[in-house]
Amino acid sequence: MSTRTIYTDSSDWGCDMHGRDLPRRNTVTRRGFMRGGALALVGTSVIPSFLTRSIYAEMTTAAANKKKLVVIFQRGACDGLNVVVPHAEKNYYAMRPTIAIKQNEVIDLNGFFGLHPSMAAFKPLYDQGHLAIVHAAGSPDTTRSHFDAQDYMESGTPGVKVTQDGWLNRALQDEKLAGKPSAFRAVALGTQVPRTLQGKVPAIAVANLADFSVAGRGPQTSPISNAFQAMYDESSDAVLHGTGEETFEAVKMLKSADPAHYQPAAGVTYPNTAFGNSLKQVAQLLKANLGVEAAFSDIGGWDTHQNQGGATGQLSNRLKEFSETIAAFWKDMGNDSENVTLVTMSEFGRTARQNGTGGTDHGHANVMFVLGGTVKGGKVYGRWPGLSNEQLNEGRDLTVTTDFRNVLGEAAYKTLGSRNMEAVFPGAKVNPASFLNFA
Repeated sequence: MSTRTIYTDSSDWGCDMHGRDLPRRNTVTRRGFMRGGALALVGTSVIPSFLTRSIYAEMTTAAANKKKLVVIFQRGACDGLNVVVPHAEKNYYAMRPTIAIKQNEVIDLNGFFGLHPSMAAFKPLYDQGHLAIVHAAGSPDTTRSHFDAQDYMESGTPGVKVTQDGWLNRALQDEKLAGKPSAFRAVALGTQVPRTLQGKVPAIAVANLADFSVAGRGPQTSPISNAFQAMYDESSDAVLHGTGEETFEAVKMLKSADPAHYQPAAGVTYPNTAFGNSLKQVAQLLKANLGVEAAFSDIGGWDTHQNQGGATGQLSNRLKEFSETIAAFWKDMGNDSENVTLVTMSEFGRTARQNGTGGTDHGHANVMFVLGGTVKGGKVYGRWPGLSNEQLNEGRDLTVTTDFRNVLGEAAYKTLGSRNMEAVFPGAKVNPASFLNFA
């Protein structure tokens, strides 16, 4: 089949060989806290007046515009061909005799592509024009190593192992500042600040909102909480200067809202999983109006070498959790969703052909989702390279036709207001002329 144009508008993170997260030591220092500590906040509809004065007095462009970028990393290399299925490609079925999604099972999108049947929660978002899909996206680097590929995508510098910071941190550095930004500007859900957010801009890791103690005294107070208060008491860091004491008081007041009993918007139910809880907490943080501009979360379990399944099975279960969690988050944000852009990524795709154990091996191009209030959704963007044998990368994988940095760059440019794309993605030649114009 010939190539097909499908767009319509012009670490410090560890994983094992299967892309699973590895635990890290939880030590706390003042500097380490800002780079990899834990802070918990909870959304409330009542924002104290002093919080408005201290945090909002000086802010960045994105904060002033109430824009927020949420980045989701699917760790382990998701099989994009069974996520957004090219059901009009005959070779897709020839190469996947037992794991292909049958045409009568696919949730059709445009006559050529369709969603995996477990992703029914995404179909209304697509139909409403909020969800855009970028297929055949990925890194120009050809590594099949989880470690290297994740590092390259989080640093934004494929093939370069010495990059010190993450692309999202550099995107925040590139924003036009109107003064000192919020201390809560960059937040990651987890016990460590991920590679994506490491760098000059202070970022905070949130392990669990309900477990965070802020009293400063008593047996219920956590070591992280005590370290956080001590950091504010003693800090001379510019980002905290003049706002530290009041910000910590804000945390105390927000804690009194009882985060363990947070109620999502009417009709919203998050999956009772780690990822479901993670995005529920992201929603709480964003709705707290603390000046969060960038939030990061991830979900593992995508390394399907064996028993991947087709319409049901291992991958199906993961996709159901993934799509239903994101759909719940979108609905939970309510009117605030107009100011949110969410983008997903995975280190690489999987082989076009299934292997001998009913799974797929490490591949190349993949699929990315972009969800947002200003997104021109309801379309599949990018250039489809085809699945004929001669069109495959190295004779085995879907070929990359859209550099993942163009997708992330457009999201940062149009959401955060980052303009120096050369600083964010050095050497990638990312600029408005290369954007897919999905937003």
